[in-house]
Amino acid sequence: MAYQSVTMLTAATRLAFPARGDMRLGMSDAPTHATDILIVGAGIAGASLAAALAPHRQIVMIEAEDRPGVHATGRSAAFWHESYGGVGIQPLSAASYAALAHPPADLSDRPFLTPRAALTIGRREEREAVDAFTGAFAAKGVDVVRLGTAEMREKVPGIRSDWTEAAYEAACSDIDVAALHAAYLRAAKRAGAMLVPRARLVAASRRRGRWHVETGRGEMIADVIVNAAGAWADGVAAACGVEPLAIQPYRRTVLQVRLGVPVPAALPLIVHVGGQFYFKGESEGRIWLSPHDETPSEPCDAAPEEIDVALAIERLQGAVDWPVAAVERKWAGLRSFAPDRLPVFGADPREPAFIWCAGQGGFGIQTSPAISALLAAQLGAPAPGGAIGAVDPRPYAPGRFS
Repeated sequence: MAYQSVTMLTAATRLAFPARGDMRLGMSDAPTHATDILIVGAGIAGASLAAALAPHRQIVMIEAEDRPGVHATGRSAAFWHESYGGVGIQPLSAASYAALAHPPADLSDRPFLTPRAALTIGRREEREAVDAFTGAFAAKGVDVVRLGTAEMREKVPGIRSDWTEAAYEAACSDIDVAALHAAYLRAAKRAGAMLVPRARLVAASRRRGRWHVETGRGEMIADVIVNAAGAWADGVAAACGVEPLAIQPYRRTVLQVRLGVPVPAALPLIVHVGGQFYFKGESEGRIWLSPHDETPSEPCDAAPEEIDVALAIERLQGAVDWPVAAVERKWAGLRSFAPDRLPVFGADPREPAFIWCAGQGGFGIQTSPAISALLAAQLGAPAPGGAIGAVDPRPYAPGRFS
């Protein structure tokens, strides 16, 4: 049913939307009056979709903050890690790799990825969990291999003796999030999209076949609304009279820690198979560290809690014998999940002119090329080819919750 709704919407938008006008406005201090598609939120989800759609449709992005990317996008310790998020996310991550490693010339003249590698580790008693992790992702075609204890200790000097199990992924890479987000915004602007800051969606209703949207800075009119509002996604849906999907924000804490030993900057991403921590090299003798916390939160400007900072250090020191000299920085962001922890993108089954692009957890940046291209195709852009075109979008459609 949901897939049929998306197909019907795509056909309708191709017929109903007017040809692109002369809408080369970029950033604006005054809202536009009418547009084809209004994207709510200009973080990585909204910006990537705007870049994909703007050559084909009139696009306005509205952003509640003074500038885009203030919340989850701007607070990510982002990496491209094919196994991150589970086997349901892996097809989107795998399909996005080429666009991040070798972006098209009109997006960037350099890659967004820097090689790092990753280790998923466990204690002796977690051997079966590491075996299961390795087997599940190897079956999906992920380049993941089991390491012996000696090999693991070479890659993580100072790891404690009860940590004996590891799986290695050579392809894991850091993502230059700021550069990627800026590239999407530039591409959208070049194609004529407009960004309106400080324009929080207050309410919206359908009248005479179009959305009438109150932003607090005047009314906007649009054929279609795309909900790319991150932690605020359910609130935006409710303000539009659309049933929320129970997308829950969770607080995630990250620290920059200076160590008392010379840990290399190229240290792999180290992830506990049981989900208690991850850390990676930042610069010589410094790491980024998270206790992998998921504390339910209201949508907000998230801040770290001292208990989570202490927990992160405790878990680190339970895994390695590195003394902590100082916590130099600490921050928190909100990661938002749908009930089944898969992203949600596509037409709402009850209101086909309301499009979801939400619930992307902590993997929204590494999957942004695939999600934006697949969703843009549902809204009238050409269908993507290659690895992205081979991904079936139906498991991610919002109709699965009906």
